[in-house]
Amino acid sequence: MRHESRTALVEVAEQPQGGWLTPANLAIALGIAVLVLPTMIQVARVSWSTEQGGHGPLVLATGMWLLWREFKAGNAERRPGKLLPGMLLTIGCLAIFTVARITGVLEVEAFAMYGALISAAYLLLGGAVIRSVWFPLVYLAFTLPPPDTVVAAVTQPIKIGISSWTVSLLHALGYPVASSGVVIFIGQYQLLVAAACAGLNSIVTLTALCLLYVYLRHRSNFTAFLVVSAAAIPVAMFSNFIRVLALVLITYYLGESAAQGFVHEFAGLLMFTVALVTVFAIDQLATPLFMRRRKAQQ
Repeated sequence: MRHESRTALVEVAEQPQGGWLTPANLAIALGIAVLVLPTMIQVARVSWSTEQGGHGPLVLATGMWLLWREFKAGNAERRPGKLLPGMLLTIGCLAIFTVARITGVLEVEAFAMYGALISAAYLLLGGAVIRSVWFPLVYLAFTLPPPDTVVAAVTQPIKIGISSWTVSLLHALGYPVASSGVVIFIGQYQLLVAAACAGLNSIVTLTALCLLYVYLRHRSNFTAFLVVSAAAIPVAMFSNFIRVLALVLITYYLGESAAQGFVHEFAGLLMFTVALVTVFAIDQLATPLFMRRRKAQQ
C-alpha cells in the first residue's frame, strides 16, 4: 500500500500544473490568434456577408466541432514532425501570407494563413495526427474565399451549361424560350443566370454539406465515401438546374417581380432540399451494394 501511494504521488507530481494552461500553450494560442483573427475578420466582412460566402459560418462551426471530435477520438502518436520540411512549409506559407497581406489579396492571404497553421500543427504534433484529422482540415478550407480566377473559370461553364439545359427542356415542352450565353429569353422577359443562381457559391455550399454527411456516415468505408462523395458536385449542379428552371417558369407565369422577391428565396430552399434528398437517395441505393461487397470480401 505504501509503495502504491508513493507511485501515485509521483504521477501526480509529474503532471503539469494548470493542465493546458501552460506558458508554452498560452504563447502558441496567442500566436495563432495574432495570425488568424485579422484575416478571418476580413473574410467575415468581405466574403461571409455575401451570398457567395454565406455558408462560411456554418462550415466553420461544424468543421471546428468535427476537428475537436476527431482529435479527441484519435489514437495517433503525437510527436514533433520532421523539422526541415515543416519549417520550409511554414516559412513559405508565412512569406506568401505577408506579401498577400501587404498587397491586399484576401483569397491568397487566407489560404496562406491556413497553410501556415497546418504546417505549424505538423511541426508540433506530427504527420500521424495530421493524417488522422485530414477530413476536418479539408472541410474547413470551404470557409475561405476561393480566388477570383477560380470563381470565373468554374462559374462561367456552369452558368452556360445550366442555361442551355433549361432552354432545351423548356423548348421541348413548347415554351417560347431562347438563350444567348447566360441570358435566357422567355416570352417578353429576359433573365440573367447570375452567379447567385448557378455559380460557385451554391456548388461550394452543397458540396461541403454533402461531404460532411457522407463522411459522418461512411468514414469507416473508404470506397463508399469516395463513391457517394463523387456524386456531390453533379448533385449540386442538378439542384442548381432545378432552381433556375423554377425561376424561369415563375417569371413566365407570375412576372419578374415575383421571381426576384420571396419566391426567389424559396427557390434557393428548393435547391438545397433537392440536393440533400438526392444525396440521401443515392446513399440509400448504394449502401446495399457496399454491404454486399464487404460481406463478399470477408
